[in-house]
Amino acid sequence: MNTFSYQELFSFTKNMLLKIGCPDQDAELGAKVLLSADLRGVDSHGVARLSGYVRLWEKGRINAKPNVHVSYETPSTAVVDGDGGLGLVVAPFAMQVAIEKAKTAGTGWVSVKNSNHYGIAGYHAMMALEHDMIGISLTNASPLVSPTFSKERMLGTNPISVAIPAKNQPPFVADMATTTAANGKLEILQRKEMEAPLGWVQDADGIQTTDANGVKKGGALLPLGGDREHGSHKGYILGSIVDIFSAVLSGANYGPWAPPFVAFLEPDPNPVGKGLGHFFGAMRVDAFRPADDFKTHMDNWISRFRAAKPIEGHDKVLIPGDPERELETERMSNGIPLIKPVENDLRALGLKFGVEL
Repeated sequence: MNTFSYQELFSFTKNMLLKIGCPDQDAELGAKVLLSADLRGVDSHGVARLSGYVRLWEKGRINAKPNVHVSYETPSTAVVDGDGGLGLVVAPFAMQVAIEKAKTAGTGWVSVKNSNHYGIAGYHAMMALEHDMIGISLTNASPLVSPTFSKERMLGTNPISVAIPAKNQPPFVADMATTTAANGKLEILQRKEMEAPLGWVQDADGIQTTDANGVKKGGALLPLGGDREHGSHKGYILGSIVDIFSAVLSGANYGPWAPPFVAFLEPDPNPVGKGLGHFFGAMRVDAFRPADDFKTHMDNWISRFRAAKPIEGHDKVLIPGDPERELETERMSNGIPLIKPVENDLRALGLKFGVEL
């Protein structure tokens, strides 16, 4: 496993996005969003995805120069049409619309259609923090997940992220899939030729399996909880809410009609909407109480939870966002490690397009 500096991977990613026709500003933003995943340790959603975006562009499923625009709005809500663009570019545009609406209306809510995979949900939610706002970020995704008691793949991993500002403490940042594990983590296990933990995947007959290639063999990812006895119906419900807010509300494709991320699978020939969907919220803290009061009490909340007595074998209790923030600091200083299959994939991509890693 080799380690690369943030700047090396940023330059490579930006130059690759320029090669497929993205304008300079979009290529820079797309690289920043993508690399934020690697910095925060969500390696499944970082540069490991770059070749997937390029393949979608080669198939004509990503518009490198989209006209991202608001297609409908009220004082506090909007629908954004991504025009088939990179979700890495469409999503920040939409979140900024939500923030601007929150500045005047107190809250802003934006649903997005006609987009693509948008990287990590947390990047977009965290955009609200510098404005003393709470940020919310949701997206639907390729249908790889079976509802509880089903063999059919009906939902995506459909993540939820919520970012909440504090005063002196670091912000609370939740960023989670509504499945037991994101598909990208399964892809990492496949590259490492390792088995998946029980509760991640079921086979084509609906039986839990440890085969990391179970989804490729006709199986499915499992909702958060793994099975009914461990609460998978709750993961199914959460994933459904994300799907409805992101796609049914905006006019994107939902459920089994959501277009697959992999280029070798074609989208449904009879779509029910346009592209993938996202949903964003921005809530001004001072629309509820003085921001300084709230942030002081968030500090108190965080401090008290940090002080909770840990169980044996653990030295502390974590706050959502702690591991990612600590890893971001470490990787920005010491570099981002890439497993060999990802490095080889990027080098092959660079060779094809004349971009050196």
